Amino acid sequence: MMETRIDKRFQELRERGECGFIAYITAGDPDLDATVERVLLLEKLGADVVELGIPFSDPLADGEANQRAAERALEAGATFEGICACVERIREQSEIPLLFFSYLNPLYARGFEHSCKRAAEAGVDGMLLVDMSLEESAPFRKELAAHGLNHVVLVTPTTPEERVAGLVGDGSGFVYCVSRAGVTGEQSELQAEAQGVLERAGRHTQNPLALGFGVSTPEQARSYAQLCDAVVVGSHIVNTFHRAGNSPEGREAAGRNIAELISAVKQPKETP
Repeated sequence: MMETRIDKRFQELRERGECGFIAYITAGDPDLDATVERVLLLEKLGADVVELGIPFSDPLADGEANQRAAERALEAGATFEGICACVERIREQSEIPLLFFSYLNPLYARGFEHSCKRAAEAGVDGMLLVDMSLEESAPFRKELAAHGLNHVVLVTPTTPEERVAGLVGDGSGFVYCVSRAGVTGEQSELQAEAQGVLERAGRHTQNPLALGFGVSTPEQARSYAQLCDAVVVGSHIVNTFHRAGNSPEGREAAGRNIAELISAVKQPKETP
């Protein structure tokens, strides 16, 4: 498979000795025009990769913030085709790496091969399929590879070591290491499980390791950045944009908050 924008970005980060910042937003929240504006703003602020959540009516792995965002997006009429058209609009102005974060149902219902083809044509670089099991993944991985899409996998603190080996061995782009058990959402403390899940994943792959779930302060972002190749921030960004409001002034205010997190991640790593 040819290098994607995600692959190239992590290579650039590695050459600079810099930790990456991966931002998550729900596509279509509060509408697709705002999604385009927010992706371009996140790039301007220094985000390295943007995850676009595909809104789904039964997001069991998500906490309240992302569930509410999915509800708002669906109520506003977001569809897979609309989101792909949104990506095409982004590609007119930006080459920032884009990843679809999705449950299988929205993609499988319209034909998984067709979904991969359409996403790749629009300019998506990869997919993270949050509820795809290792045992049933072969045909889905085949389609992702056939369309030049990275297959980003999730590893959690409760994933047994032998299963970690199978998951990360089949992945590409980067490995999303979940810092704690449970659903997405902001938290007040860095979880002790984070170090363990990174170590287990690192024993079985050379792919970059990203750490996410729960980052909501610059201090947390800085702590995470010492451990991994990229920090993922989702619920906090979703909440920040929502609370600030969908206006130029709101986006500016949200941007100042998010910029503090990005700056914390981009500080040089501390030497042991």
